Amino acid sequence: MKGARRIIKKELARVFKDKKLIFTMFIMPAILMFAIYGLIGKLIASANNDIIEHKSAVTIVNAPEDFKQVIEATGYRLMSDVSYSDEAGYESRKTDIENEVINGQTDLLVCFDKNFEADYKAYEKRGDKIPGINIFYNSTENYSQQAYNVFNRSVITPYRETLQQARLGDLEKLEVFGINEQLLEKESKKDTQFLSMMLPYLLVIMLFSSAMGITVDAIAGEKERGTLSSMLLAPISRSEIVVGKLVSLSISSTLSAFVYCVSMIFAMPMMMQGMGGEVNFSFISVSSALMLLAIILLMNLLFVSLISLLSIVAKDSKTASTLVSPVYIVVVMAGVMTMFSSGAEVATWKYAIPVYGNALVIQQICSGEVVMSGFLASVAGLVVMIAVIIGLTTKAFNSEKIMFNA
Repeated sequence: MKGARRIIKKELARVFKDKKLIFTMFIMPAILMFAIYGLIGKLIASANNDIIEHKSAVTIVNAPEDFKQVIEATGYRLMSDVSYSDEAGYESRKTDIENEVINGQTDLLVCFDKNFEADYKAYEKRGDKIPGINIFYNSTENYSQQAYNVFNRSVITPYRETLQQARLGDLEKLEVFGINEQLLEKESKKDTQFLSMMLPYLLVIMLFSSAMGITVDAIAGEKERGTLSSMLLAPISRSEIVVGKLVSLSISSTLSAFVYCVSMIFAMPMMMQGMGGEVNFSFISVSSALMLLAIILLMNLLFVSLISLLSIVAKDSKTASTLVSPVYIVVVMAGVMTMFSSGAEVATWKYAIPVYGNALVIQQICSGEVVMSGFLASVAGLVVMIAVIIGLTTKAFNSEKIMFNA
């Protein structure tokens, strides 16, 4: 395997002596992770603060005097721009006011039934008229949705209790029993819920992108430039060339993916801070780290092998990229599928499905609930698929028709 070692040294030297490659593979990913996650966090925080600080425009029609008193007593007028209208004024501008809600100029329109106060006081027995309040809001507008939530919580609930108190005298008569909610959950799972949903998907994308960025040029690019042909004429067996290429490419892409991962670990809290949450990496123990490392290394080798095979079949880099694109879509979809898993028990054989099963295992590692049989099936599935692809890659290297585009 001296030939393979020489190729590994040559390929790694090519990468680490090229300043442009060093920048694009190891420096730019870190900059992008911090820039993207930091920007997302700031945008989310800014949007949330803007919604909270926004003074809602609220129009109230036919408001009873006691309702106006509740508005004043709760301090709702301090957080909202409230305007009152009578029935006649509303009817004359009904369409315009409703369009203002639709277009976001008015956040909330509250309409009391005609004779609301009289109907409420006249109620004596079942079957008597119950007056209503019509609340118009736009669920597609954040300001309007927030105005609706705050109005219900800050005004409608206290007003209902005020009227109930006036009618019944003792509100405790309505309390037949109390409910004490006791939340039982795993703290570790709660703290890593977001991470276990996002990490498998992000890792799959980062590993494949890193492998694709370097492998297409190293195989199809050299084939197009003719440098791969000269390597085939050297006194080295083609199996050694395959091993040397795959190992060197795996090392380079793994290091690039490692930069992505480390950057993501340090940058993700910046995004979560803007969302009002936090990321907990307490799931990382020695055993979980080793399992995660094994999955990452094998997945990376799978992607490098698969992209290498497609690059060998292609005549040039452009064709290779075209062939890789649909595979990239399938890989991304496999990672996305785990984001919406229900948490139901997964059959062991499903873990053996490359990428999908691996993403499931990564998800379980994050939540601290790894199924060992699933982990072993996931590793076995990867090993079998890698062996098949490497066999096909070696066969392609031995084909003069494929290698010289005959």
